[in-house]
Amino acid sequence: MPSRPNRVLEEIAVNPLRAGLPEEGITSPCSAVFFGASGDLFKRMLLPAVYSMHLRGILPTAFALVGFARTPYDDAAFREYCRKQLDLFMPPDKKPQGPLWEDFAKRISYVTADFTDTRHFLALKDRLAQNDAEFGTAGNHLFYLATPPPVFPEIIKRLKEAGLDKDANGWTRIVVEKPFGTDLDSARKLQQAIEAVFPENEIYRIDHYLGKEPVQDIIALRFANTIFEPIWNRNYVQNIQITSAESLGVEERGGYYDSAGALRDMIQNHVINLLALVAMEAPISSHADDIRNEKYKVLSAIRPPPYADVWSLSARGQYGPGTIDGGAVIGYRQEHDVAPDSNTETFAAVKLFVESWRWAGVPFYLRSGKRLPRKVSEIAVTFKPIPHRFYGEATDRIEPNVLVIKIEPDEGVSMRFEAKVPGPKEHIRSVFMDFSYGTGFGVVSPPAYERLIGDAIQGDQTLFTRWDAVERAWEIVTPILEVWQHTKDFTFPNYAAGSQGPQSAQHLFPDWRRL
Repeated sequence: MPSRPNRVLEEIAVNPLRAGLPEEGITSPCSAVFFGASGDLFKRMLLPAVYSMHLRGILPTAFALVGFARTPYDDAAFREYCRKQLDLFMPPDKKPQGPLWEDFAKRISYVTADFTDTRHFLALKDRLAQNDAEFGTAGNHLFYLATPPPVFPEIIKRLKEAGLDKDANGWTRIVVEKPFGTDLDSARKLQQAIEAVFPENEIYRIDHYLGKEPVQDIIALRFANTIFEPIWNRNYVQNIQITSAESLGVEERGGYYDSAGALRDMIQNHVINLLALVAMEAPISSHADDIRNEKYKVLSAIRPPPYADVWSLSARGQYGPGTIDGGAVIGYRQEHDVAPDSNTETFAAVKLFVESWRWAGVPFYLRSGKRLPRKVSEIAVTFKPIPHRFYGEATDRIEPNVLVIKIEPDEGVSMRFEAKVPGPKEHIRSVFMDFSYGTGFGVVSPPAYERLIGDAIQGDQTLFTRWDAVERAWEIVTPILEVWQHTKDFTFPNYAAGSQGPQSAQHLFPDWRRL
C-alpha cells in the first residue's frame, strides 16, 4: 500500500496539545458493504468519509468497499462513479488522484441488485469471499443500510437467507441509519425484524450527531473537571436549553419531511440523545454499555407528557415566506412535494423533566426548527441567580452564569460570568470565556461519519444508540406526536422564515437564547 503522511506527527509538530496521542489507524481487516450505494447519503457523506479515512491512514490496510444497489454498474463504472462524486464532495486538497486513489479504487467493487432477490445476495457472498482472498479481509463484514428505512427488513431477511448473517471466520456488524421507525409501533416492528437475525451487540444504530466532537466531549467536560460536577444538579442549575436550528428549508426532501416533521426528524433522536448525555450520572467505566446504561436511566426518568398536558408542555410551528440572509424565501407549503394544506410542523419545542434526585424540578427545554435566523446547535446550561445582591450599581443587571456547549457551526465551549467594569464605579457587565476546538488543538474536527464508521469497524458501540433507548425516546414523544397528528392547526404558517419561531414557543418558555 502506498505510504501516507503521518498526520498525527505533523499535528504534534505544530501543536504540543496533541503530543503523546496514539496512532489512530484501525487494524481490524474488513469488507464494508453499502446498501443503497447509488443514493444521496452514500455519495455525499459515506463515500467521502471512507475516502478521507483512507487518506488519513485510518482505514485498515486489509480493506475493501462493496456497493450494492439497483442502479446497473459493473466494477469499473462504479469506480468511475465514485471518483466523480469525490471530485464533487471532497475538499480541493483531497481530490481522488495519484497512488492513494489508485490503491483505494482497486478495492471498490459493485453488485447490481434487487433487494428482494436472494440470488443477488448470494452474488454478494461470492464477492466478499473474493475480497477475503485478494485483500485479506478475513471474513469480517460491515453491512451499512444507507437505503430508505422501509427496505431494511427485506435486506435483513435476504442476508439471513444467503447465510451472510454470520461468518465462521470473522465478525458481522450491521449499521442502521435513522429514522429507526416512524412511531413507537413501527420502531418495535423494525426491531423485531432485525433482532430475529442479528444480536444487539452486532447492531449499530447510527445518529451522526453523536459523532460530532463537541458531543463526544460532553462526558469529558463533566467528568474530567472537578469544577463542574459539584454544581451540575438541581441545587445550582436553573434550566437547560438544547437547540438544533437550521436556516435552510426542506430543500429536496419535501416528500420525506412532510410525512415526518421536526418532532420525528430531530427531537426524538438527535436532541433527546444530547439530553441524555448532559443529564446522565457518571458511568462506572468508559465501556460502551456502562455509558449507554446511564443514558437509558436518564430517559427512563423522563415522564412522557400526559395527553391532557401536551399543549402546555410543547409548541409547534410551520414557516411561511420570509427573509434569510437578506434574500426572500418561500414558505413551507410552497416547497416541492409538500401538501398545500400541510399540517406538518417545521418547528418543535418541548419541555421535559428528568424525575431523578439530581434533576428534580429542573426544566429541560428542547427545540428544533427550519428556516430560523441561523444554523446553530448548542446546549446551554443556565445556573441559578445569586441569592442576595449587595454589589454593583443599582441600574446594572446581574445575569445568571451560562455554560454553552457549542456543537455547530462553531465547535467549542463558552462561559458567561459577571465582572466589574474598570473604573471608580461598581458597574457589572457580562463577559465571556471561549474555547474553540479548531483554535485550541490546531485541527479541524473530522466529519462525524468518519468517527462512527471507524468505531463500527472496531466494534465500539459507545456512540451508537441501543434499542432500549430508542424505544424509550419514542415513548416520550408519542403523546405529543399523537395529539399533534390529530389536531389540525389552522394558524399554519405561524412564523416567518428568518424569525425566532412561533409565538407559542415564547409562551412555553420566554427566555430562549436568541438565534
